[in-house]
Amino acid sequence: MEIRLLGPAAIARDGAAVALPRSRKVRALLAFLALAGAPVARSRLCDLLWDVPNDPRGELRWCLSKLRGLLDDERRQRVVAPDPERIALDLSDCDVDALEVDRATQRGLAGASSERLAALCDGFRGDLLAGLEIDGNPEFTGWLAAQRQRYRSAHIALLRELSSRAPPGSEDAFQRLDAWLALAPFDPRAHQTMLEALLRCGRAQDADEHLARTLRAFQHEGLDGAALREGWQAARASPAPPVRVVAVDAAIAPREDTPARRRAGVAVMPFVDVHPGQVRNRLADGLTDDVITKLAKLRVLFVIARGTVYALRERGVDPQEAGRILSVEYVVSGAVRRHAGRVTVVVELAQTADARIVWTDEIEGPAEEALAMPDAIADRIVAAVAEEIEAAECNRAVLKPPSSLDAWEAYHRGLWHMYKFNGPDNREAARFFQTALELDPTFARAYAGLSFTHFQNAFLDLTADRERQIDLALSTAARSLGADQRDPAAHWAMGRALWLHRDEKEAFASLERSVELSPNFALGHYTLGFVHCQMGDPRFAITATTTSRQLSPFDPLQFAMLASRALAHVRLGEVDEAADWAVRATSRPNAHAHILAIATECLLLANRRDEARAFAGRIRERVPRYSVEDFLRAFRFPKDTEAQLRRCSRAIAFDGGG
Repeated sequence: MEIRLLGPAAIARDGAAVALPRSRKVRALLAFLALAGAPVARSRLCDLLWDVPNDPRGELRWCLSKLRGLLDDERRQRVVAPDPERIALDLSDCDVDALEVDRATQRGLAGASSERLAALCDGFRGDLLAGLEIDGNPEFTGWLAAQRQRYRSAHIALLRELSSRAPPGSEDAFQRLDAWLALAPFDPRAHQTMLEALLRCGRAQDADEHLARTLRAFQHEGLDGAALREGWQAARASPAPPVRVVAVDAAIAPREDTPARRRAGVAVMPFVDVHPGQVRNRLADGLTDDVITKLAKLRVLFVIARGTVYALRERGVDPQEAGRILSVEYVVSGAVRRHAGRVTVVVELAQTADARIVWTDEIEGPAEEALAMPDAIADRIVAAVAEEIEAAECNRAVLKPPSSLDAWEAYHRGLWHMYKFNGPDNREAARFFQTALELDPTFARAYAGLSFTHFQNAFLDLTADRERQIDLALSTAARSLGADQRDPAAHWAMGRALWLHRDEKEAFASLERSVELSPNFALGHYTLGFVHCQMGDPRFAITATTTSRQLSPFDPLQFAMLASRALAHVRLGEVDEAADWAVRATSRPNAHAHILAIATECLLLANRRDEARAFAGRIRERVPRYSVEDFLRAFRFPKDTEAQLRRCSRAIAFDGGG
């Protein structure tokens, strides 16, 4: 069975066309379920396709019956219900053009054969569900607009890749370029590529005419084509291959990358309000502004300024094209929707190069609280975007040969090793951070990472020279601050190093400064909880660790956040809660011996001795000579808490005896 969604919807079985019903909602339901890739709640489908009908579930059942008639046969049932409340399509034996495009872009177009790319490109017969509109359904209208833009961007990416592979001057090359320009008439790269192709064929006059037409079109749209003209003049004057020009105007200029590149770039495109209105637009625009500001405060990403992204929106540039024009690696986009007294914010992070969605989320709240929502929603979005970009950049750096890494990539390769929390990986992390600093001696984050490797050496007893590692943690944190006083990670590194050095008061001040600079800096909140759970306010520690977990729910230091909360409950005398949180901490990836020791002590306090013995055994499998003295040397507890922990440890001979 073949299902065609790129263009007018069509179905063929064994090569013969299947007549589709006239119902637009059956076609819409087919596309939505096909692209969902997972079971969808019936209530979601009703909200999507029916604007308060008398019997939405009845109408949905009718549409599903039509869909079964189209897709199911005696050999296979393709419309399936995993449970009474959810519907899905099993298209594993079907050829669905849109899904094939998705698979190719996810795998990377560069690795696909030209024949495969040409087949996918030629499968585009228009926009997704071309000709289909459902009036009065803002939910579906918003979804369809976003999906059409996504597949249009994928189509452009296919055309760009094919035009680069085609023999210069060939008919195929010019056909792909013409199609690219038809889809993106104001993409400077498309025009520059066309000019280069004409120049290579000796068609300089045709290139001049193309440039003149393009400049007139740019002028008509209020765009400045000076950069394109200058690039063309330089290309004609130089015997070397022409340089690609991507700037639209001076206010929307691409970022210049050098071998010592330090930051990935991200553009936060203005969020779309599906139900526009003065108050409603304030919510979407306010959310956009908050996300831009808070991402910039993290100081780790190159964030495109507000004026630029709003200018691109006014010119009708879609998020993926904006990402390419601005030469950023990532684009954030979103929409605000209202229905049945609720406000939903849908947000996604995509890679510019291949239009792959890195992360997406839906955040919902009561409509009456809409104007109070942006700050909390922006916090959640910013933390998730920063975390997902860091993970993506780490994974990308790991796949590259070490000798080819620039400073940014070496830094992320170091992070990948650093979060393993063991001796060999910690040494590798330090090596990559040092490589990053050799390439860029002003890279504050690399100094902060190097400081943390020295912290780990001292805290986990990974090396014999503990006092020297403490001094190195302090000195490299100081260099991080010297490189960028406004980077929250620099103050975080200094706070941890000062805590190791037993300067608790100064440690608190540095860590508080880190979250003042960026309230979305999850590691700052966690480390405040870490120091407060030992020598400060245990209730504040619970609040701080909860905040850090909310900001970064998949953080590599989740085990430490949970364990710090457990210690706060110990200080409060809440031993049952302490034991439960500590056991949860041990189940998180990369939990080290100190985390197992926290669980052992908390279980003993809660009189759960058999479980405590089991954890003590796990510790000795990892570190045979580990004792309560190792644990207490790593932490800073008040005298009464320390005495309490010593007494408990004797109950299972965990005090160094055996």
